[in-house]
Amino acid sequence: MKINATEIRVGMILEYKNDLWEVLKTSHVKPGKGGAFAQVEMKSLIKNTKINERFRSSETIEKASLEEVKFNFLYSDENDFYFMNPVSFEQINLGRNIVGDKSKMLTENLEVTINFHDEKPLSILLPKQITCEIEATDAALKGQTVSSSYKPAILKNGLNIQVPPFIESGDTIIIDTRTMEYVKKV
Repeated sequence: MKINATEIRVGMILEYKNDLWEVLKTSHVKPGKGGAFAQVEMKSLIKNTKINERFRSSETIEKASLEEVKFNFLYSDENDFYFMNPVSFEQINLGRNIVGDKSKMLTENLEVTINFHDEKPLSILLPKQITCEIEATDAALKGQTVSSSYKPAILKNGLNIQVPPFIESGDTIIIDTRTMEYVKKV
């Protein structure tokens, strides 16, 4: 499916130069002189390389046709992550190269979406927000206002994030999986 260069968004899978590319960053620039363009950073899903490309706003690019299937995370071992389709109960395993950094966010029975291209699993999409528990955080300094600053915290899954001063160890919070930022306290 052809899309305009201005429609490119982070997380999209594009077919470009005989390869499949995941969009990591994108910025739309309208300089004072000349035409507008999209500056796009992409990572190859096949060769595992990165490139920066500039597309004029009038250009079209091929968006990969993907089949999105919901799966529940079961467990992981040292090499693979195991998922089950909740409808057919079919189980599949994905290697660490496909799951990547998202592995720290996986919890038992978490519903994820796996993208398939020609029946081959390409990438995994986490829900937009997940619930996590704070393992450790610094004490809030007296006189500090909520808007002034955030403090570091370590989650049970080992991730380090910034949280508001009123969050304490043992609290349950919701974080945005796309930006890895604090959203709210549960």
